[in-house]
Amino acid sequence: MKQLIFVLMLAPLTPALNQSLAGISKAISDGNAETLGQYFDESVEVSVLDKEEVYTKVNAIKVVKDFFAKYKPTGFSQVHQGNKSNAQYAIGNLTTDNGTFRVYLYLQTSGAEAKIQEIRFDKE
Repeated sequence: MKQLIFVLMLAPLTPALNQSLAGISKAISDGNAETLGQYFDESVEVSVLDKEEVYTKVNAIKVVKDFFAKYKPTGFSQVHQGNKSNAQYAIGNLTTDNGTFRVYLYLQTSGAEAKIQEIRFDKE
């Protein structure tokens, strides 16, 4: 019975989380750092190739914008996603005009809102 109540409590969150991931995927595919930044938490761990650092939301947007300028996205496909209590992750492939990247996203949920805590761009 406790499991059923727990599942029913989380059920309203699922559509909101899926909407967040759909918006995030579209922003990555479009190379739109400003739109992607709307999903960032106040501080975000950003990893681009071998450089990894925790940035404020504003600076994280700049780093991602610079990445998209250097590697213009031509498409993004999400290949895996999962969740556990108040966290969600997604993995996808980003194709750019300068190669393919594996993208890792880690999101924390608060209420019905999911915020990106970490984003990684690793060269394949």
